[in-house]
Amino acid sequence: MTQDAAGIRLDTSLGYLLKEASSALRASMEDALRPLGMSITHYSCLELLAQRPGLTNSELARGAFVTRQSMNVLLQALERDGIVTRPEEAAVGKALPARLTARGRASLEKATAAVRAVEIRMLAELDPDQQAVARDALRSMVQALRPSRPPRDRA
Repeated sequence: MTQDAAGIRLDTSLGYLLKEASSALRASMEDALRPLGMSITHYSCLELLAQRPGLTNSELARGAFVTRQSMNVLLQALERDGIVTRPEEAAVGKALPARLTARGRASLEKATAAVRAVEIRMLAELDPDQQAVARDALRSMVQALRPSRPPRDRA
């Protein structure tokens, strides 16, 4: 972050600008999803299941950046509403892999269009090359801040 004698300058701090962008993106996405009766977590869950069917509650929670408890409450509601299905009993352990229903896929299609419109608006001032540079920079920042994982013991 950019600093001077008084501390961090918010107008030039990349961390602060990222947080501001994240907040603006979240508010815009919530506004776009609200008419569809969805939250960002709801949308994220459906998108994750569309791309990786059979994810468990824990995997969905990690992917949507929420607690397992919050995801479990959401999954129960989605199951009740016919958006996802989960088996009655776990085949192994406690995990109940979730899958989108036809109704869930239709719901996701509308939500994806709404979210994509927000992203198009967000990127409107950037040409494709600038978008690629931004993606690469953000990936590098995420990688730099992720804790490194020790190698697995192969014994």
